[in-house]
Amino acid sequence: MTDAMMRPVLVPVTLPHAALPPADWADCYRLRVAGHGLTAEAAARHVLSSFPWWVDMLMGIRNRVVGLFGLKPAAPAAGDEAGRIAIFPIVQNTPSQVVLGFDDRHLDFRIVVDVADDGPDWQTVSVTTLVWRKILLGRLYIAVITPFHKLIVSTTLASLATRGTVTR
Repeated sequence: MTDAMMRPVLVPVTLPHAALPPADWADCYRLRVAGHGLTAEAAARHVLSSFPWWVDMLMGIRNRVVGLFGLKPAAPAAGDEAGRIAIFPIVQNTPSQVVLGFDDRHLDFRIVVDVADDGPDWQTVSVTTLVWRKILLGRLYIAVITPFHKLIVSTTLASLATRGTVTR
C-alpha cells in the first residue's frame, strides 16, 4: 500500500445533515482501508482511543482554558463508560454508522463514523464532524480549534490503515 493510500482525504459535507440538522460547520475525512468486518463502532473506538501524546496534551490545555468560560471539560462522566467511546457519548449506533456527541451552551456537535464496503477487499471509513455554533463563543471556539481538529482527525483516522487484524 502506498503512503498516499494511507492518508485520509477531506471530502465535502452537505448540510443539513440528519445527525445534527441545525449544524452550520462541518468537515469529513475519508480513508480506504484493507479488509472487511470493521464496524463503525470498532472504527470509532480505534480512532478515538489511539490519540498521540500531543493530542492528550492539547486536550489538557483545552480543558483548563474552557473551564475559565464555564464550558464542559472533555472528560467522561464517572460511571458512564458503557454509553461512550472515549470521552464522547454514543447518540446512535448501527454496524455501519455510529453517532457521538453532546450539546453545550456555546455549541452542539456530533462525530459521525461511517463504514461501507468498497470492493471485495476494502472498506471506506468516513469521520464527519458537525457543529452548530449557537453563540459567538461557539464561533470563536471553532475558529481557534479548527487547525488542531483537522490535524487530530486526519492523524488518528490514518492510524486505521496500519491497524492489526480486525476482530469485530
